[in-house]
Amino acid sequence: MINSKIFTPVRIGPVTLRNRVIRSAAFENMAYGNKPSQDLMDYHVAVARGGVGMTTLAYASVNRSGLSFDGQLWMREEIVPALREITDAVHAQGAKVSIQLGHCGNMTHRATCGCMPMGASGGFNLYSPTFVRKMREDEILSLVEDFGHAVELAREAGFDCVEIHAGHGYLISQFLSPYTNHRRDRFGGSLENRMRVMQMVIRRVMEAAGDDMGVLVKMNMHDGFRGGMQREECLEVARELERLGVHAIVLSAGFVSRAPMEVMRGAMPIRTLAYYMDMRKFWWLKAMLRLCGRMIIPTVPYREAYFLEEAKHFREALHVPLVYVGGMVSRAGMEEVLDAGFEALQMARALIRDTDFINKLRSGEQSCSECRHSNYCIGRMYTLEMKCNRCAGELPAALRREIDQAEARWSH
Repeated sequence: MINSKIFTPVRIGPVTLRNRVIRSAAFENMAYGNKPSQDLMDYHVAVARGGVGMTTLAYASVNRSGLSFDGQLWMREEIVPALREITDAVHAQGAKVSIQLGHCGNMTHRATCGCMPMGASGGFNLYSPTFVRKMREDEILSLVEDFGHAVELAREAGFDCVEIHAGHGYLISQFLSPYTNHRRDRFGGSLENRMRVMQMVIRRVMEAAGDDMGVLVKMNMHDGFRGGMQREECLEVARELERLGVHAIVLSAGFVSRAPMEVMRGAMPIRTLAYYMDMRKFWWLKAMLRLCGRMIIPTVPYREAYFLEEAKHFREALHVPLVYVGGMVSRAGMEEVLDAGFEALQMARALIRDTDFINKLRSGEQSCSECRHSNYCIGRMYTLEMKCNRCAGELPAALRREIDQAEARWSH
């Protein structure tokens, strides 16, 4: 057995994890019809059995208008028993379990969310693409209550923690960022005003979480482009979250609708992304990706712990527990993060490649993940269930070439 800080317990508010590794809230696309599935349960139970301290069910929308995919969870009373089956099964493996709660804002379609998409401001979202309308104040107040109710449902379903998504260009992030918030009321303009929706949501979440649930918040350290939020404003957001009493902050970066690979790093596998898209629904998008995909989704170089140097600025400025996320694949890298003062770390791609990775690290069987950063799992997960290319069976020759080229470029 390897002796390492990685495998020591850590507290997140009232919750103690058996070690410092959290499966991050990377989208699984396994909530078919917006409800839990056997696939979703099997995956998270496997990750728990594989040794993590806590696993996180990804992106559960607090209401229907916040759904961006059919494979996302939608928090409502009818799915609580199925969620309880998942949390009970994860707990039986000795791990804790969290659920990420959020709202996608303008990154959806009427057919998915049941209404005209809405965001901090109106306009046209090229990511979807679709026209978007500005949220009214009464809708903002209703949204705050939806977050609180979603936390209450999460407690009923047996979750130990909730993670509020306030980054990556989702709705709270859309209010925070000057790129997407052009309002002239009390929710727009100055950073103080742009933080108001986040403040209202977090106060309601902390009230609903009470004294027995951990509350994490995922936020950006920068948006990843000129005109978005930069580090200094993001530091002010983090200080406000600390003041509001959240139990931990997960530090990330990037904007899905503008700088997606800033979040994930490496290259988007364009051929894979286009191959799995439904031709009947997305023929125009498939054609656009094949013609100019690299310009639409430019590559951002990958390296292990790619956010660490920037995250250290936040560590120096804050006292709240911080969770590092971004490119974790080796024991050495994980120990470097923890030695830099971060209480815990999140990872996903290494646990998509091998759900037993943490147990193998602890036993000494492995010191580094076999993930080779082709990002096939990302290209696939927007259409099919999340899966590593090594587990996907025989693939078309064009996809295999794309994967091999990416692995040769980014392999550690």
